[in-house]
Amino acid sequence: KRFSCLSVQGSASTLKPLLLGHSNCTAIMLDRAEVILHDIFGDPVYWEIRRSMRFASKLRDVADKFRREVLNSDDKRDDTVLEEDWKIVPNRTHYALGGPYLAVHLRRQDYVNSRPKDVPDLKWAAEQIRVLLKKHGLRKVFIATDAQDEEFKTLKTYLPEAVRFEPSNEVREQLKDGGLAIVDQWIAAHARFFVGSYESTFSFRIQEEREIMNFDPDTTFNRLCGNGQKTCTQPTRWRMAYAD
Repeated sequence: KRFSCLSVQGSASTLKPLLLGHSNCTAIMLDRAEVILHDIFGDPVYWEIRRSMRFASKLRDVADKFRREVLNSDDKRDDTVLEEDWKIVPNRTHYALGGPYLAVHLRRQDYVNSRPKDVPDLKWAAEQIRVLLKKHGLRKVFIATDAQDEEFKTLKTYLPEAVRFEPSNEVREQLKDGGLAIVDQWIAAHARFFVGSYESTFSFRIQEEREIMNFDPDTTFNRLCGNGQKTCTQPTRWRMAYAD
């Protein structure tokens, strides 16, 4: 067993010397490889590939049904209709509206201990959410979270208007954890205003979907602040890029 310590911030090419130095190995495990950026990340080619990737219609249908029935949201009213052909560039002269709800990705579990300065407790998260609801004139908030049931019940004592997608046992068995995560992402991506969690790839995927649907970046690139913080550094704005 051999281990090499390497701190990486940036593109995947940074790893090249390390990988070439272990060319005789049959397998190399990279912990947290999801934080490594592709060398062309964010350029027009990257975004063409990203726009071509669509979630399975079965998953979108489940999410859209929840949007209609619980959040009074549909693509036509929300101005979030996507062309069937991803190669058709959307109208960039105006921003998407989004459904009449706030969406929050509230990361819990390991984040509570690993990022204590940047992850609020439930009460402080609820206070920040309530400020945003009032600011944007919204009454409902969709919560995408890995919180346990008891934690979500506690959150609702501070924020009764909070809702989340709670599948039946049959749907849970059909979609599994990965499918349910995509349902949460799709619902959150269609909100009037989105707030994510600090350095979360789950939040980042939602931000990408919102870029593809052409939301105002001010409604997309936001995050909850740590306990006691009313302002904090917001996420980097990775904007859509198109070929000339």
